Amino acid sequence: MNRPAPVEIAYKNMRFLIAHSPTNASLNKFLQELKKNGVLDWPFNDGAPPPSHIVDKWLKLIRKKFRQDPGSCIAVHCVAGLGRAPVLVAVALIEHGMKYEDAVQFIRQKRRGAFNRKQLLYLEKYRPTLLFRLRNSRYNCFIQ
Repeated sequence: MNRPAPVEIAYKNMRFLIAHSPTNASLNKFLQELKKNGVLDWPFNDGAPPPSHIVDKWLKLIRKKFRQDPGSCIAVHCVAGLGRAPVLVAVALIEHGMKYEDAVQFIRQKRRGAFNRKQLLYLEKYRPTLLFRLRNSRYNCFIQ
């Protein structure tokens, strides 16, 4: 399988590294690195959009990580780095104010071939949770 190189997607105070899964030859080293760094494992079906419980966990993770350490990077991978990983990154971008079309285009500029039809339909219908908007009590409005 021809796998594209990992790419970084940066937007506002967020950075993501989209990658493919390791090869058989690199699997042991890859797993050691994951364990060493306390990486979370949230599998879902290949070619599918993420189930709501995965999205909930994802949003909590990015909210916590980027508030505690703005500009840090979260690595996301799937088999080829073209479906599940880019969808999660697109959800984060949409949550931070991007239109879904812009998020898709933004990711595809660096990750050609990202997203399948099911995933694009999911992103088109996805509505932000407003989890990332902070209330400014002085002006009684939301800021991103």
